[in-house]
Amino acid sequence: MSNTTPPGPDSSGHNPGGPEFLESSAGSPVAREAHAGDNRKRLLAVGGLVGVLAVGGGAVWAATSFLATGSQPAEALPASTLGYVSIDLDPSGGQKIEAIKTLRKFPAFKEQTGLDTDDDLREKIVEEIVKSGECEGLDYAKDVEPWLGSRAAMAAADLGGDTPTAVMVVQVTDAGKAEDGVDNLLQVCGAGASAEGSDSSDSSGDTGGYVISGDWLVVGKNEAEAQKVVDATEKGSLADDADFQKWTGEAGDSGIMSMYAAPEAGDFMSRYLTDMPGMGSMFGMPSADGFEIDPETGEFVENAPSGTESVPPELTEMLEQFDGAAATVRFDDGGLEFEAAYSNYQGELTKDFLGDAGVEMVQGLPDDTVAAFGLGFGEGWAQSLIDYMAKSSPEGTDVDDLIAQAEEETGLALPEDLETLMGEGMAIGLGSGIDPDAIVNGGPSELPLGIKIKGDAAEIQAVLDKVKDLAGPDVAPYLEVTEADGYAVLGTNDAYKESLTSTGSLGDTDAYTKVIEGDAQSVMFLNFDADDDWLVRLAEDEPEVSDNLEPLSAVGISGWLDGDVVHGVFKVTTD
Repeated sequence: MSNTTPPGPDSSGHNPGGPEFLESSAGSPVAREAHAGDNRKRLLAVGGLVGVLAVGGGAVWAATSFLATGSQPAEALPASTLGYVSIDLDPSGGQKIEAIKTLRKFPAFKEQTGLDTDDDLREKIVEEIVKSGECEGLDYAKDVEPWLGSRAAMAAADLGGDTPTAVMVVQVTDAGKAEDGVDNLLQVCGAGASAEGSDSSDSSGDTGGYVISGDWLVVGKNEAEAQKVVDATEKGSLADDADFQKWTGEAGDSGIMSMYAAPEAGDFMSRYLTDMPGMGSMFGMPSADGFEIDPETGEFVENAPSGTESVPPELTEMLEQFDGAAATVRFDDGGLEFEAAYSNYQGELTKDFLGDAGVEMVQGLPDDTVAAFGLGFGEGWAQSLIDYMAKSSPEGTDVDDLIAQAEEETGLALPEDLETLMGEGMAIGLGSGIDPDAIVNGGPSELPLGIKIKGDAAEIQAVLDKVKDLAGPDVAPYLEVTEADGYAVLGTNDAYKESLTSTGSLGDTDAYTKVIEGDAQSVMFLNFDADDDWLVRLAEDEPEVSDNLEPLSAVGISGWLDGDVVHGVFKVTTD
């Protein structure tokens, strides 16, 4: 840390000079080192309170200000951070309200957690820690509440060493009280050994240490490591890093949890896997001398690890091409959503499976659809897939031979027939009217399941005719195509199959639009309210379970490509 004391606060109490470092009488940052013998309990104590933040990601925040946002953990971490996971118990007021409204719909929430809307979750967790006997005598109101903030993060930072530095940052609301509070926490939860009384002359040991820097408690494996993080952050914070800003921006609005992986994380993982003996075999690429043939059985037998296994080159290439990623978990509009964005490290292959045709067909399914899946295909997608398989297959695998063998066994011409069969895209739909007893007694024909393909129905039928004999007499009847104005329809149930020949309005329903993104190029959709609340009906013999399933409305997964960025959103909504 810089020895230059930052400028003090102005008349309004605001500090214009960047992060304010709490200093001791000697002018050094407040730092504490724990005895090695008590390291485990002390770190558990601090970690337990950070766990308060993590567990609270799914709970209620009415005890805090509904409009505050404040500083974020990324401000307390260096720009060289490789990976980052943060928890925010104080997001925007709208999310807090949504979280409360959403969670209160589930009867088990209050019963199992014992929480009311005006409870302080941190206090509840501290009470549980004390009850467990780990921190006897710890008083939340006196020892924790005056200084513990609402945000925390775990991270791995590149500080120039051979391996990344693990660090945890916890928001503090009062640096002075935090110093006393953490010391007391370590003493109470560390079998009475005081951090202040420890011998910190050797700050390089793995004994656990911390530094309080401005509004943040920075915890490392020792005081020296924590101080390195503070020093590196002074030179440039993660919050100001261009890559961090880009990827967290791509992941959408902030929420209760955020995750980030820097572009450099891919390079590090590539080097790490390459340098680790035996890692290749974990990914299906053992070296030739890792096996021998048993002379009696003729079977391959794995030898002891030779250390010469190689990491698959496609994995190394993928990691080297990795350009960053971020994800967010948030409450919104009566539901929970997870949004992720990452670099398109698979290039053209990704584009081959993100056409618009599949989503358009899903939107045109009947509006009482229970479940649906849609995917589009680019021209030449099957050949691209074969090329990828050839590139990623274990050494010695001849993909051309495998293709030739498949052609001989099926009578298909590959990849041409495969592309004809799948067309420009496909949608799979499951309709209402599911009767388990009828399906058991009547077979697949009682199941309202169908597939709609955008393509030439006659050409698709010609491909299916090639495999009818191979499929067998029980399956063959379901391989008869019905033409539908540029589409081919297959189905197990005649009535449902017929319904797919016309255009429905699933895409206009509230259940669909609330969980599927407008930019989606691939989708998966599940409607819990359809078919007379089918999920609740399945659990009707267990009222406690059905009561807690009833609030669920729908689930949706959307994926799309925007330039070189792949987006994915998972949403769960409630009634």
